[in-house]
Amino acid sequence: MKSSLPYRTGQRLPLEGGHALRLSVNPRARRISIRIDTRAGEAVAVAPSERRLGDAVAFARSRNGWISERLAARPCGTTLEPGAVLPFRGSTARLEAVPGTGSARLIEATDGHRIVSGGEGEAFARRVTHLLRRTAREALEARTAVHLQALGQGPVTVAINDPASRWGSCTPRSRSIRYSWRVIMAPPAVLDYLAAHEVAHLIHADHSPAYWSVVRGLVGDPTPFRAWLRDHGAGLHAIGRQTVGR
Repeated sequence: MKSSLPYRTGQRLPLEGGHALRLSVNPRARRISIRIDTRAGEAVAVAPSERRLGDAVAFARSRNGWISERLAARPCGTTLEPGAVLPFRGSTARLEAVPGTGSARLIEATDGHRIVSGGEGEAFARRVTHLLRRTAREALEARTAVHLQALGQGPVTVAINDPASRWGSCTPRSRSIRYSWRVIMAPPAVLDYLAAHEVAHLIHADHSPAYWSVVRGLVGDPTPFRAWLRDHGAGLHAIGRQTVGR
């Protein structure tokens, strides 16, 4: 039977100024809220049920000015091309094209890192991305192993991907953890926190006080690491979006 409700989750509506509003239902939400999806370049109206989506739409339209300002201020991603400078492990990495070079490789230096690669256009960007993914896997697998040992946990399956917004996820039943490769561009302590965050979910699948107690036992106060991801995460997610497809 077709729903008689005027709005449904996943629906997109136009806002003044040409922006889009996506409707979303989260049964765990306690109130209506608006968030900015910087990757998609749209606002998201969240309601606890489909029956409240009408209220969410009205609220979003009343905050159209705020939405326009936030979308206009969202980070513009750095293109993965020669000459670009990326954040990398708390420092920077300059991208350089070297004709005749095959896969991208990392050259460490005291004044920052260099990533040299052959290829042009999308081929260059793809090789750089592959290097960053490999580097992220090595670092995340190492820190995951450290935290597993600290908690007396057995091995897990680690996957590296490029999720839309999350930095990681853990499925305790299958003992699998997924990470975003983009965290390799964050400071090492933030990457370490992410590994601890996901490993701790093997003990507690929720975000209860008991869960955060486990996290604190692994990395101390998580507040500065969470703040760093909140403040800089959108910028990292925007890097390379212009040239590298998913």
